[in-house]
Amino acid sequence: MTGAQPYHHLNLRKTLLDAAVALIGEVGPRAFTLREVARRAGVSHNAPYRHFAGKDELLAAVAAEGFDRLTESMEAALAGGQSPRERLELCGCGYVDFALRFPNHLLAMFDLPQELREHCRQERELGGSAFAVLLNCILAAQASGDLPAGNPMPLAWTAWSLVHGIAKLSGSGNLPLDPQATLAFTRSAAAGLFSGMNAQAPDPER
Repeated sequence: MTGAQPYHHLNLRKTLLDAAVALIGEVGPRAFTLREVARRAGVSHNAPYRHFAGKDELLAAVAAEGFDRLTESMEAALAGGQSPRERLELCGCGYVDFALRFPNHLLAMFDLPQELREHCRQERELGGSAFAVLLNCILAAQASGDLPAGNPMPLAWTAWSLVHGIAKLSGSGNLPLDPQATLAFTRSAAAGLFSGMNAQAPDPER
């Protein structure tokens, strides 16, 4: 690596984000430093402050980028569904596919300290947008009769817990499946979960 570049380095913000993502994969989202991010980006140690007030703000930006990509991944996956039930299953596959492709972003997204998360408006908004994709799929499946009527939130939380659990198990190496098999397992697990949800719906004839 050559000497540090001036702060007006082309697309510095994106360069810093990419360096932070790579570093998070090595040391986790809490242990990295702005100085090390700057070193890896090939800029002066003061350059990051042109875009980020501190390490927490950079970490929040990585998380926001992750939630943006997560939303795109779920929307792209569910677009291929032919029914509300199929779109819901594919939405879960999109979640896990994102986690497989961007594991370092996932770490930043769900390991932010609570006090930092509460002050990160963009991260909260993008996280809400990602959850809204899932919630809309739940609502459509309720409308079609594929899921029981009533409060959709417990159903959405249950579905989210399933795919997030698969994502974390896969990311930690505790799920002995390759990416393709992981997505196939996600689809079958989601199908089983939603069938069980519908089977437990109260009988309107009783």
